[in-house]
Amino acid sequence: MGTGERKHTEAQVVAHVAGSREEALAELERRARSYSPPHPLSPRRRRLLRVGDGFLLVVDGAWQSFVTRFTVAELLTDSAAPQASEPEPEPEPGAAPEPVAEAAPPAPDGAREPELDADGVPVRPAWLGRRDLP
Repeated sequence: MGTGERKHTEAQVVAHVAGSREEALAELERRARSYSPPHPLSPRRRRLLRVGDGFLLVVDGAWQSFVTRFTVAELLTDSAAPQASEPEPEPEPGAAPEPVAEAAPPAPDGAREPELDADGVPVRPAWLGRRDLP
């Protein structure tokens, strides 16, 4: 990236694969084959090479070649990984079970409960599609 003496390398994690190294390589190859780099704007030749635990995509343009490296790597640590939730404590033997919350009453006719993702956040925002908002 960059020009002249300010050129530098940038790295991105394109996917996390929970599985074997072979499964990760298969996913990486699929992504490398379908990747469309921003440069060159008018590619003349495209070559995908297998290199060790990854791939090298070489795209020749009118004036120069552009290279993108795809590498399989094992994640050892992540400082920004979400914290694992603490397990619920086991109830003591003979203790009374906790009361179970009742289900919410059904929504009025024509209205339906919002669909929520795993974190409890609505998948479709309440304001989406409202005509009374600017």
